[in-house]
Amino acid sequence: MNLFLHNIGDFDSDTFISPADALVADTGVRVDYVLANPPFGKKSSMTFTNDEGEQESDDLTYNRQDFWVTTSNKQLNFVQHIRTMLKSDGRAAVVVPDNVLFEGGAGETVRKKLMATTNLHTILRLPTGVFYKQGVKANVIFFDNKPAAKDPWTREVWIYDFRTNIHFTLKKNPLRFEDLADFIACYCPKNIAKRKETWHPESNPEGRWRRFTYDEIMARDKTSLDITWIKDKSLTDLDNLPDPDVLAAEIIENLEAGLENFREIVTRLTKS
Repeated sequence: MNLFLHNIGDFDSDTFISPADALVADTGVRVDYVLANPPFGKKSSMTFTNDEGEQESDDLTYNRQDFWVTTSNKQLNFVQHIRTMLKSDGRAAVVVPDNVLFEGGAGETVRKKLMATTNLHTILRLPTGVFYKQGVKANVIFFDNKPAAKDPWTREVWIYDFRTNIHFTLKKNPLRFEDLADFIACYCPKNIAKRKETWHPESNPEGRWRRFTYDEIMARDKTSLDITWIKDKSLTDLDNLPDPDVLAAEIIENLEAGLENFREIVTRLTKS
């Protein structure tokens, strides 16, 4: 749907687009590839009319046997749903917000299961200023589905930090295909087994391409994949700050993200 809204795709042929809730049930469809940018926003909810005729909303959870965990976090539900859609050797690239990488509870369960049942080999940390909605901090996770096995399929996760010290705006400095050239080269799509780190603790601590082993990730608090290592120069290099409009946009994004978190806290407190 996102592609169609941006005038990309075959508008004359039949499509798989449906107005139904894709998360309600497993349709049984299995595919080779999934490229997805699921709707942003952490909570799934339903709206109903109460006895007084007023509109109310309530958290919506999905009780699916193919899901590893039941949660109202729709981003985690989409990750589980997409994994179900894949054939045993299917591949996926999915845009997810930062909370999918660090959230505890259901989030930690999904990350552990994803690394166990698939080869979660790559995370691309996206820069700010590439989405219409302010306050969005997102990533692309790449994983290959695998058949059932005793040991986890993920041996290592490669992370490309395309966010720290990189600034884009939708109008003055939009993201272009050539900006991804270094990531594509590092990704080594023809044979990911031949990848090489650009990061080195001594010779290149600012390298954007770094490998983390499965054991290193499992040892992290909540199995967090929210990993950064490059020093944020905007905090120290006052003589080379971004343009004022870029700074203003980043401030707005950070404030919007903070407000979204506070809204969620207020909603939970109100219902408790």
